[in-house]
Amino acid sequence: MSYLRALYSTYENNLDEVGIVSTKETRDQKIIEYMLLPISHTTQTAHVELTVNLDGTFNNAKVINKISTILPFTEGSGSRAGKNFTAPHVLHDKLMYVAGDYVAYTNDIEKRVGFTTYIQQLKEWCESPYSHEHVKAIYNYVKQGTVIRDLVSSSILYLNELELLSAKKDLKMEDKPEIFSVLTGEQESTFVRFNVHIPGDITKPIWRNKDIFDAYINFYNTKLKENDICYVSGENAPIIERHPNKLRNSGDKAKLISANDSSGFTFRGRFKESIEAANISYDVSQKAHNALKWLIERQGKTIDGRVFLIWGSKNPDIPHVTNDLSDDTFTGFNSLLMEFETDDSSYVDTKEVLARQYKEVIAGIKKKVNISEVDDEIIYVLTIDAATPGRIAVLYYRDFQVNDYLEKILKWHTSASWRQVHKKDDKWIEYYGSPSFYTIAHAAYGPHPNDKVIKGVVERLMPCVLDGRRVPLDIINSAIVRASNPQFYKQTWEWKRALTVACSLVKKRYEKEGYKVALDKTNTDRDYLFGRLLAVADVLERSALGKEGNHSTNALRYMNAFARQPERTWKIIQMNLQPYQMRLREKGIHYSTLIDEIASTIRIESFNNKPLNGKYLLGYYSQRQDLYTKKDKTDEGEK
Repeated sequence: MSYLRALYSTYENNLDEVGIVSTKETRDQKIIEYMLLPISHTTQTAHVELTVNLDGTFNNAKVINKISTILPFTEGSGSRAGKNFTAPHVLHDKLMYVAGDYVAYTNDIEKRVGFTTYIQQLKEWCESPYSHEHVKAIYNYVKQGTVIRDLVSSSILYLNELELLSAKKDLKMEDKPEIFSVLTGEQESTFVRFNVHIPGDITKPIWRNKDIFDAYINFYNTKLKENDICYVSGENAPIIERHPNKLRNSGDKAKLISANDSSGFTFRGRFKESIEAANISYDVSQKAHNALKWLIERQGKTIDGRVFLIWGSKNPDIPHVTNDLSDDTFTGFNSLLMEFETDDSSYVDTKEVLARQYKEVIAGIKKKVNISEVDDEIIYVLTIDAATPGRIAVLYYRDFQVNDYLEKILKWHTSASWRQVHKKDDKWIEYYGSPSFYTIAHAAYGPHPNDKVIKGVVERLMPCVLDGRRVPLDIINSAIVRASNPQFYKQTWEWKRALTVACSLVKKRYEKEGYKVALDKTNTDRDYLFGRLLAVADVLERSALGKEGNHSTNALRYMNAFARQPERTWKIIQMNLQPYQMRLREKGIHYSTLIDEIASTIRIESFNNKPLNGKYLLGYYSQRQDLYTKKDKTDEGEK
């Protein structure tokens, strides 16, 4: 129950956000709206907006493009399923509930009870002390039973020759009305939302009117009768057995808390009644679920239905563990991440320098989200997913003190830091840090892994950051294999990204050995030295080819074979280097001397065909970076 308590507290701490519409831009640059819903309200995709006058007469109607609408609901309507026609929403709903003439235009007598129940509970609200004039206007219109007739006369719905609602298949493709552009089924499934028009007066829409929200909340509270001890709050309050769904989106039917069968194994065997297993009050359930919906829409990361969510008890804006610190979320901190150049232009990543740089970044993050050094804010980490359409489960839940959480992020980004590179909007972006989980998934399992692969990688890496677990070896090995095969990639930058990600993971794996981007000439590790040899061969051939050479070097073509059989493959690479050494002349002698120096450092018994581990990539990258850096400085001096 601890996660429900956290969500309930989050709702209570953000009461100013209740009923306020917020917007955000999606990855495909669409603007979507979301809201911290008031209790006793849910969302539903509406297809038609029907406007009435204040005196209860019809005004107009129009088709709307699958817009999510906020509406009051009951415990029963929030969990209705199948052929349960006796649980309508209270105001906006499908035709079978809001249209008194539904049976006349469909001959579906079985659903007559839908309108009877709907109009009865709407009447009960209107006759209560908590009614609203706009709700009364809608009630006065709906009770006349002319909804479908008015929609037909407005060319929203269409009839066949029998004066019944036309089936989709009976209409010619070119004649299909606008309503079918938003409906996936037949006209009978149309969801209608109502609004009120007052001439000369600008009124808030029904689904945005906080006065109407409050009126319904007060009315529905009078309908809650049975009190008991709430397992979350510990208070004696009205309880419920059926809890909300639509957590991840408006069409999500999966529930966190559900016990709707008396013959299965949901609670039988341990408890006699479902409330003995989870006795939660209406107020807590509504606020906790609405807070979860709001947080998911606001900042949750959803991958193939799995939601990864991180938020703070006081301030929801907390850096997500899946991001890298150069993410656009923290624009402005990037300059801090690039302050690693020294006088000789080598990248220094000692523990002291990294700690200083990243602490500045963390300090900037704290300032941005208003966190002080003595802040008692709690950070919550939650992962949920649904194995079946009706049940959703909590896969991971932890809470941390804010400073502990940020220290864990700091440690991860320090220990897995490397010089990263990627391309965005045709621009090269370089930064010094650890890659995001998404980048790791792409580097380890191909440029375009499916969502199931990505969510699996994210789920397995989160405990590595938050619980200090070791990075799974299969992810590291997969990244090494792909980095060792440049020919897998159509674009050079994609391979470079895969290489830097693999270096980050290998560095993390051997973090006690203190590997860094700057070349370590004192390192005598066999694999590291073989990587240096490969880098010199690569740079030598590339320098000889110059701008005219647009094909891969021998070092890159044989990279995979070199990792598997270094001694045998090195002989082939070195033999192929001879013409390029001759072309470079004096520069070729410099590279040849460097090769001899590195090779002489490898012990004779270690110069064999034993496969190389990931350390060879660290040696390759550092030596290559060192050679190109010195070459750039030489060119500048000559100029």
